[in-house]
Amino acid sequence: MGGFGFISGLPLSLSGFTLRQWLTEGHVSLAAIGLTANIGIAYSLKFLWAPALDHIRPPGWLARLGRRRGWLLAIQPLLVLGAIWLAFSDPRLAPLPCIAAAASVAFLSASQDIVIDAWRIETFPERMQGAAMAAYVWGYRFALLVSGAGAIGLAGPLGWHGSLLLMAALLALGPLVSLAAAEPAAERLAHEPVGWRARMGNAIIAPFRDFWRRPGAGEILAFVALFKLGEAMAGTMAPPFYHAMGFNRAAVALATGVPSLAASLAGAATGGVLVARLGAGRALIWTGFAQTAAMLLYLLLAVSHGNVAILLAKVLVEAFADSMADAAFITFLSALCSPGYTATQYALLSSLAALAYRTVGGLSGILAARLGWVDFYAFTVFAALPAMALMLHMLRRVPEASR
Repeated sequence: MGGFGFISGLPLSLSGFTLRQWLTEGHVSLAAIGLTANIGIAYSLKFLWAPALDHIRPPGWLARLGRRRGWLLAIQPLLVLGAIWLAFSDPRLAPLPCIAAAASVAFLSASQDIVIDAWRIETFPERMQGAAMAAYVWGYRFALLVSGAGAIGLAGPLGWHGSLLLMAALLALGPLVSLAAAEPAAERLAHEPVGWRARMGNAIIAPFRDFWRRPGAGEILAFVALFKLGEAMAGTMAPPFYHAMGFNRAAVALATGVPSLAASLAGAATGGVLVARLGAGRALIWTGFAQTAAMLLYLLLAVSHGNVAILLAKVLVEAFADSMADAAFITFLSALCSPGYTATQYALLSSLAALAYRTVGGLSGILAARLGWVDFYAFTVFAALPAMALMLHMLRRVPEASR
């Protein structure tokens, strides 16, 4: 799980934070940088092709490795090629190929995530999901450090092309992790239909019908869609915000480096403990409010006039709170998935979770330019509150939310 978390986290910064830092140094406009959040729309739409990965056998000889491992070994080499394409592009000379390369990395990364999430849910019993999730978050956060602060820091001595090629080389570890993993036991649905058309209809319709029939389905989906709204808006504009506050590349790499990783690992462990003691639903309340409170440090940083100590404190608190909330949130989503539909239902839920980042997050540059940094970050704090109010309501009225 630690290895899968690492391979899953590496591509995210390559099409997100690191890409925006690259564009910021290339003097691309704030509006354009904000809109780069939309290149990862695949993370929000992956439920559209998740049924195929749930029910169609991997191509050729890869089918012998099983449904989950076979698809991973089909996707991961293409993901490496997409990262190499991104490394050889240059947003200053030809921004369109650079954006296309980042979009391909995001699409293949989202496809890989579909299979990894299904593998995790099918492999570990319910009592082990919390521990599995903690290991995943540790690997994931370490990968964000490597492809975020690591790639930005290495862009100095190696140049951006050399730094991104090194990230592509690390992604080549993915097939080794997949080969080392055991294929989970296949889940057979009761009364599975016979015939290609009937099977595809079942693959596409049945997972959504199964989820929608459960109590409080609409409230659960609304909460999932809103939970990351404030964080998405705040995080999208972090690179240009740091630049506007006078922090150079070295300061950003230092603040988001090893100290941030340590805070993230501590946050993931704390989130796992809270889930075990309180249940995923109640742990989400505590961690969600902590995550929202951490965003207040953006306001402090905005009036600090380039204070490196405040930047470091802001990054540490935010990393701890975000990892703590992620551990509770992902465990909550995993518990909602029915056996036999794990890839499709988790893809639906995680797609909704990324919806705010990929839509409203894309408008954050326009809002920041019009409001100014202080008013913009005050707005992001208030944008996080509706999800918390909905979660409090769900704990009282929706049984599954309080588990």
